[in-house]
Amino acid sequence: MAKHTVTLIPGDGIGPELTTAMTRVVEATGVDIEWETVEAGADVMDKYGTPLPEHVPESIRKNKVAIKGPITTPIGTGFRSVNVALRKELDLYACLRPAFSIPGSGARYDDIDLVIVRENTEDLYAGIEFSEGSEGARKLIEFAAAEGAGTIRPDSGISLKPISITGTRRIVKYAFDYAIANGRTKVTAVHKANILKHSDGLFLKVAREVAGEYADSGIEFEDYIVDATCMQLVLHPEWWDVLVLPNLYGDIVSDLAAGLIGGLGVAPGANVGAECAVFEPVHGSAPKYAGKDVANPTAEILSAVLMLKHLDEPDAADRVLRAVRTVIGKGEKVTYDIKRSNTGSTEGSVGTQAYADALIAEL
Repeated sequence: MAKHTVTLIPGDGIGPELTTAMTRVVEATGVDIEWETVEAGADVMDKYGTPLPEHVPESIRKNKVAIKGPITTPIGTGFRSVNVALRKELDLYACLRPAFSIPGSGARYDDIDLVIVRENTEDLYAGIEFSEGSEGARKLIEFAAAEGAGTIRPDSGISLKPISITGTRRIVKYAFDYAIANGRTKVTAVHKANILKHSDGLFLKVAREVAGEYADSGIEFEDYIVDATCMQLVLHPEWWDVLVLPNLYGDIVSDLAAGLIGGLGVAPGANVGAECAVFEPVHGSAPKYAGKDVANPTAEILSAVLMLKHLDEPDAADRVLRAVRTVIGKGEKVTYDIKRSNTGSTEGSVGTQAYADALIAEL
């Protein structure tokens, strides 16, 4: 049996409780994992002077795989986000967000099975911004006017939306390769190319070129405008399989997809690059619930399912997923949020670790 060393970032708020539940479940599968625990987040600001000490990305680069709990972004420090910083520093260009129904989760639908592939490094989240009244904003306003590109009000803040051939090509290839490896049948490129001709237009052009390279793969390709996609996801969720999107749309649509399956509490996530992968739930750190043993660790545990697949431990991944489906399906030993969604009351719910115990008993 292969041994794996995985960087573990417990996070803060409810993060340590969720990652404790997750590690207990993963270890119960029998997979040989050594956890290398490192600290990040608001709670380490006093100790290191930053929410992301250098030893964190160093550990991930060494081990190639990490899993983390939710992390609070410190307010008023100028630090945008630990998550964003890790994606940039490690070039984790692909955000993977599967959305699948789990009977008993209290979701509005029971037949969802789709995957969001979000480009992680470009678009409006590239962080290239100029504040209102700044010299940079003034120069951009003057440049746009001189080039005949349009009039920008002088009291505007400006964010740039870069989308490149390089970034688009690799994310669309990732979507097709994922579809092939996971028995999927269709990739949909989502865009607003009818309005944004030179950014989303480039995304669509390159996506079509990449699709042509996969013409013999058996994977169907289509493209859809983002606003129509949002509507049809709600009306006809069965239409969709793998969706590949630029950064901002991917962020929004992945949360919409999570809403179809019961919310962020059951939505796993991964950020993947050429060298490293970081697995994480996408919900917040909920500090007001910290230490109360009430938080739902399902998203964290399902993120570990993605991690186990990445580590080439498919049997363990399948066993954990079956355990989650079984325990939530029975509805007896579930956390308060799932109990409330199904019964309208939290009576009879169990805590974070008792829920993990129920999963372990099913492995």
